Amino acid sequence: MDADDEAIRKAYRALARKHHPDANPDDPAAEERFKEVSHAHDVLSDPEKRREYDAQRRFGRMGGGARPAGFGDLGDLFGSVFGAGGRRGGRRAAAGGVRRGQDLEVEVTLSFDQAMSGAEVPVTLERTEPCVICGGSGGKPGTRPRPCTTCDGRGSVGRDIGGFSIPEACPDCGGAGAITDHPCTDCRGSGVRSAERRIRVRIPAGAKDGTRIKVKGKGGAGVQGGPAGDLHVITRVMPSPVFTRKGDDLVVEVPVTFAEAALGAKIDVPTPDGRVKITVPPGSQDGRTLRVPGQGAPNLHGSGRGSLLARLRVSVPTALTDEQKAALEAFAGLDPADPRERLFR
Repeated sequence: MDADDEAIRKAYRALARKHHPDANPDDPAAEERFKEVSHAHDVLSDPEKRREYDAQRRFGRMGGGARPAGFGDLGDLFGSVFGAGGRRGGRRAAAGGVRRGQDLEVEVTLSFDQAMSGAEVPVTLERTEPCVICGGSGGKPGTRPRPCTTCDGRGSVGRDIGGFSIPEACPDCGGAGAITDHPCTDCRGSGVRSAERRIRVRIPAGAKDGTRIKVKGKGGAGVQGGPAGDLHVITRVMPSPVFTRKGDDLVVEVPVTFAEAALGAKIDVPTPDGRVKITVPPGSQDGRTLRVPGQGAPNLHGSGRGSLLARLRVSVPTALTDEQKAALEAFAGLDPADPRERLFR
């Protein structure tokens, strides 16, 4: 591979961002592609490993075209990036050929209730859209692009790497396969224009703070007929005054009286959908947690709901009537046990 070190670094950074698992939460294969890119960079940035790679490719060609063991086809990973956009002048469209539209990222703020039930929220975007004058072709109305003679209209040319030929974007048409001699004056041949749009995005029930939601095709317009990019929506959920989220479970602090904790009781506790009644067992201590299945947060992927975790807090009265004081003193006289005795054993 004849790319210099700086080209390899730039290609690696671009591919690492594209295939990083955090940027592709819904793609289980992203992590494997990210590992392949990292391995390719490790090989190509090390002079000794690179010489060995080139030698093994040449040996593989002589031995029937087998892939070099342990390296894989690194050219397949980096070739498209090295060739993207063209390297020489030519008369291709200003956009540099067919390209996928830019991915966009936006944050939306949700109330806790919206996150629990799901919501449709408005989002304002600054994105590229197909030019209305040329219809996205990049050429003046009434003109047509001509086939590129360098690549015979294929959009790619072969590069020889260690005895193998791998495709890369044509340097004259930028991968479009055609050349626009008369670019559109409105979009300067790019085929796209910037526009502000307000769209509505559906947030599924169960979104957490920091959840990433991909909306396919709602990013920037593709160039020269390329596919549109995606919109990535990041949710910011406002805290609840009642609940604390723990995964798909919801924790609520529930005050109980001394009598309810000691004798047991049936009490009402809040859930995101209203009240439910739970049983406080006799002799419950402060901090005891009671689990109520199916009353927590909805699972973002639709697989049920978490639990409600009701944490009991024994409420001690701060002001007592004379009658209440007398009753508590009488109770204290009936219970001679010292709760601190074990501390001195």
